[in-house]
Amino acid sequence: MTPSKIDTTLPPLPQGSIGSKIRGAFAVGKTRWGMLALVFFATTLNYIDRAALGIMQPILAKDMSWTSMDYANINFWFQVGYAIGFLLQGRLIDKVGVKRAFFVAVLLWSLATGAHGLATSAAGFMVCRFILGLTEAANYPACVKTTRLWFPAGERAIATGLFNAGTNVGAMITPALLPVILAAWGWQAAFIAMGCLGLAWVVLWGLKYFNPEEHPHVRQSELDYIQQEVEPEAVRVPFSHILRMRGTWAFALAFAITAPVFWFYLYWLPPFLNQQYNLGISVTQMGIPLILIWLTADVGSIGGGILSSWLIGRGMRATRARLVSMLLFACTIVSVTFAAHASGLWLAVLAIAVAVGAHQAWTANIWSLLMDYTPKHLVSTVFGFGSMCAAIGGMFMTQIVGSVLTLTHNNYAVLFTLIPTVYFVALVWLYFMAPRRLEAV
Repeated sequence: MTPSKIDTTLPPLPQGSIGSKIRGAFAVGKTRWGMLALVFFATTLNYIDRAALGIMQPILAKDMSWTSMDYANINFWFQVGYAIGFLLQGRLIDKVGVKRAFFVAVLLWSLATGAHGLATSAAGFMVCRFILGLTEAANYPACVKTTRLWFPAGERAIATGLFNAGTNVGAMITPALLPVILAAWGWQAAFIAMGCLGLAWVVLWGLKYFNPEEHPHVRQSELDYIQQEVEPEAVRVPFSHILRMRGTWAFALAFAITAPVFWFYLYWLPPFLNQQYNLGISVTQMGIPLILIWLTADVGSIGGGILSSWLIGRGMRATRARLVSMLLFACTIVSVTFAAHASGLWLAVLAIAVAVGAHQAWTANIWSLLMDYTPKHLVSTVFGFGSMCAAIGGMFMTQIVGSVLTLTHNNYAVLFTLIPTVYFVALVWLYFMAPRRLEAV
């Protein structure tokens, strides 16, 4: 559990404005940004599939007589599948490669999404959500692995923020387009249409993605730029050894208590806004507030990556840059405590939007921190284990939220008050536990 002695002090990024740094990055090649675009679109589809359930919850609850606990249980079984999927798929991606593993995973989750259109009860949705969680768990280990393979440390937080912005783009697109599909063809057609989008992406991934050393069009200068860090030799590492690595637990516990907050926003914001302000499900009533929240989340996701990359460019070591950035974002998340008692819809939306944006900025940096100290041939395994822990936290979160809302007659104030504390707890844990250098294997 001791860190390696391999020095991974990062070469500073070119000095100057953010714009000049981005232009300088493109000067050494653009292929890696094309690979990033592929995982960005996968993440967008991933969150279209997830966000749709929250948007359609009022319609589905009415059609099938769901209670608050039925809805909580449907999300609980998604998290069960998600937890199992992370443990299996993170390891699988490291063993068989990101291209093959992600191809199969997206193919299966697209079929699972379409199958929702055949469900006729809460139990049917629980089965579909379990399968969806099991397969969608491949998304983030695959995205993180792709980023680790294709980007040097000084660009990883920006790249992570960009692909993770797909979560918010998906969450924005869904309330904008879903009501149109619902009005024209019904909720069954909505699930089938989302499944078809996933199948189209599978074809694109199979044709366009390659690892850096295998890509037919990557320039040697870009390959040298990507592979500038000293890496330990790739060796077969038993899972028991990975569980003894200090960085595994640094990431796993911090992510386990903070990641479920985003799922709370995704699953429960539409019911909260509908209950507090009687919004309905139209684009103008429910769609615009959610679009503004997720647009702010995009700004946070990308801005959070830019901040820590800028600090690295100013000479700060990678771990310190990530932690300083995360402290700032944890303080910003306190805004969410004002949401439950806001005097109007737009004040509540503002309080939530700032917190969601800060959460996404936090996420870009905790994922980049993991990539900084984890050897690239193990990054999906470590990320998958940590995300499994987070999914288990999400399972408990859905039950806690359902129980609190049942006991308090749908009062969200307690939940919004507790959210900021978990980030400060996680930050203290990371400060003491996160390795400052690449870990030995």
